[in-house]
Amino acid sequence: MPGQFCVIAPDVKLGRDVKIHQFVNLYGCEIGDGTSIGSFVEIQKRARVGRNCKISSHSFICEGVTVEDEVFIGHGVVFINDKYPRATTETGDLQTDADWKVIPTVVQTRASIGSNATILSGVTIGPGATVGAGAVVTRDVPAGATVAGNPAQLISDFGIRNSD
Repeated sequence: MPGQFCVIAPDVKLGRDVKIHQFVNLYGCEIGDGTSIGSFVEIQKRARVGRNCKISSHSFICEGVTVEDEVFIGHGVVFINDKYPRATTETGDLQTDADWKVIPTVVQTRASIGSNATILSGVTIGPGATVGAGAVVTRDVPAGATVAGNPAQLISDFGIRNSD
């Protein structure tokens, strides 16, 4: 149920039992059943958040991002969907949607992203992976791995070893 001072556009698809705190902006996105969205979160058009996720306050999920089920996103996490952002075209006109291409990003099931991490476009964060607080993710994160730093580096891969 939406909190006070929320902007939820009519084109948003909300699942059952979604919890939305105050000062949230949602438009053109899809939110799965049982997900909790903290205060001061924006989720843009064509973004998808799965079931039973927790999106902490002050996070930004832009167009082109898919967050699968049971994902944790810490406070102040920012996703980026453009490798070469510019305000204007070569002729000096403000860019429109036609002037750039969204580069998709995927956060797979049960991944966890620490507070203030930045996730660049075009990466996949594998199932059960952990991204440390403040990390800048510039490339794919393997399933079950833990990455941290700027740029994010592998610090543990317990979840991706074979059982042999």
